[in-house]
Amino acid sequence: MSLVEVLQLGDYHLIDVREAMELEMDGHLEEAQNIPLGELEERKQEIINLSGTKIFFCRSGNRSGKAVDYFKEQGMTDVYNGGGYAEMKELLDSIK
Repeated sequence: MSLVEVLQLGDYHLIDVREAMELEMDGHLEEAQNIPLGELEERKQEIINLSGTKIFFCRSGNRSGKAVDYFKEQGMTDVYNGGGYAEMKELLDSIK
């Protein structure tokens, strides 16, 4: 399933893996939960417990790619790399 299809279905959680100061400087998506990349391991269960698909994004897509790889290594299949913040915002705006 493509990322656009996942977004259209609506059963997903957005997880922003940027640092808090990046959100303050660059903006944030109100519907996204902020869990910085460095906290993923300690907050793993919190993410696993979220229902639906998990879509990670960051500034450029690099850190969110690492997050997706990490959770795939944990056996999760319902994870996607949403890329960078600007791309994610644009994609969400285009399907509304």
